[in-house]
Amino acid sequence: MKPEYSNWVPPKLKREMVCATIVFAIFTILSCLLLKGTARWIMTIILIVITYNCGWMTWWCYSTAKAFSYDGDLKFSKKIVEGTASYVSIPDGGTCLDVGCGSGALSIAVAKRHPRAKVIGCDRWGKDYDNFSKKLCERNAKAEGVSNVTFQNGNAIKLPFPDETFDVITSNYVYHNIFGKNKQDLLLESLRVLKKGGTFAIHDLMSKARYGDMNAFVKKLKDMGYEDVALIDTTNGRFMTKKQESKYKLKGSTILYGRK
Repeated sequence: MKPEYSNWVPPKLKREMVCATIVFAIFTILSCLLLKGTARWIMTIILIVITYNCGWMTWWCYSTAKAFSYDGDLKFSKKIVEGTASYVSIPDGGTCLDVGCGSGALSIAVAKRHPRAKVIGCDRWGKDYDNFSKKLCERNAKAEGVSNVTFQNGNAIKLPFPDETFDVITSNYVYHNIFGKNKQDLLLESLRVLKKGGTFAIHDLMSKARYGDMNAFVKKLKDMGYEDVALIDTTNGRFMTKKQESKYKLKGSTILYGRK
């Protein structure tokens, strides 16, 4: 039995981009055939530009999906997951929460490293990412021979756990996908369920456009009593190169690390 860590590029997105490229290519041809004069040239040029952009996005989706595949040569996802897991340290008998566990990759990687600890992965597993599911996570854990990890439904906006439940909080590329919510508030919600003295290693696209001033947020945490808080750049060769950061649109990849 082999684990199936579903790709971070949704299959639905790839299908949609292929369809969009084909549709606009057809419109371009029809514009050339049916329109006349200036209107034909203007509309054709506009449609060519749109078709080109859709085609480029289609190529990017397939290229990125290949790079992120666990079965591909690059194994980019695995490098990032294992890299994030290396920053997680759970005491024997302790508990760790993986927020937004997707197909269970990080939860399982952490559980493997800490066989005497308990890891819980939670996710809302919505239709936006229908290639992820609780059942898939459980199959992957079984395939990896990991028994100290469990999975349950939970939303990062309001986690279904009491204050100070876990010894460690971790996450990988989750919060930037939650639209319409202040990302720093989402971080505070995750830290709410962390025990006093517990540690956190949260990896995400923490660009200023998404997260605001993270240096100010680090200062805020320190003022609240958090210790050893740091922003760790993972695009300087630690998890990826600057070229890969740009190519795969992973600007701001950073680990927020510290102790409560």
